[in-house]
Amino acid sequence: MTAAGIQINKRNIAGLIKNYGIYLALLALLIFFSALTGGKFQRPNNILNIARQVSMMGIASVGMAFVLLLGGIDLSIGSNITLVNIVAAWFMVKANVHPVPACLISLGMATAVGFFNGWVIANIKMPPLIVTLSTMTILEGLAFIVCGGVPIFGFPRWFTVIGQGYLGPVPIPVIIMAVILAAGAFILNQTYFGRYFYAVGGNEEASSLSGINVKRVKYLVYTLSGFFAGIAGIVMLSRTMSGQALAGKGFEFDVLTAVVLGGVSVNGGYGRISNVVAGILILGVLSNGMVLMNITQYMQMVIKGAVLLAAVGFDCYQKQKKSLRA
Repeated sequence: MTAAGIQINKRNIAGLIKNYGIYLALLALLIFFSALTGGKFQRPNNILNIARQVSMMGIASVGMAFVLLLGGIDLSIGSNITLVNIVAAWFMVKANVHPVPACLISLGMATAVGFFNGWVIANIKMPPLIVTLSTMTILEGLAFIVCGGVPIFGFPRWFTVIGQGYLGPVPIPVIIMAVILAAGAFILNQTYFGRYFYAVGGNEEASSLSGINVKRVKYLVYTLSGFFAGIAGIVMLSRTMSGQALAGKGFEFDVLTAVVLGGVSVNGGYGRISNVVAGILILGVLSNGMVLMNITQYMQMVIKGAVLLAAVGFDCYQKQKKSLRA
């Protein structure tokens, strides 16, 4: 084989690893936990349990992926989920509102929060980290004010269908997650909005000069992030049947880890929903496997933090390599 042929093969292998390495990592993790948990991990009930557990994270991950593609970040996702929990629960239990309008009202509030984030970031030019961190703190405070720190429960029994029901053997939350992920992939791959997300994330100034309304793109992306967080909050409320002031506490960390692990660049402009699915599953498998191995919660935090650090570090390393080649 010639030197040119060897070089081409190396490039092909590197391309395969770059595109499908996340799936190889998922497969390795599945084999690892299957071997170390004495057969508990690969039981069908446990596999369905993993899928149900990651469903809310998967729903919210689509919004976070859009935001990261723009080169931004949304730390308010967890608090937005909490607010949806509390507001929907308050309307259903305290105000005797039917669950459907109660959920629609809370979903509208979550969407409005996302739009507010996008408006401030686009018009006042504040860093997304500061804006969404501030929103996160505000929403946490509002949730405690509404419920007084006391869980709200007492919903109609049929409301559990959204978070606990099944359609055949498949949990309904998993179906909702699959629909949202498919919608996210469609937006990115088949609409001009999706192309705008990549363009703005790759070079905001060039996008503006080419005629893209950057402000409207930011409005749309952060609004969608709030909307998807609201859906995740409703699913979570239906699953737990209790509105709690700490329902989404720290949830944004898991969502961010899953999305970055799935290859969406924190610098914007690059990422695919298909790989985000693998990132979500890796985080779900990792969490479930550590529980089955009786690893303490604090050690789990250490491991998840290390995973996020490694994922972001790899992304930055890839960017540096591209810059050197350029």
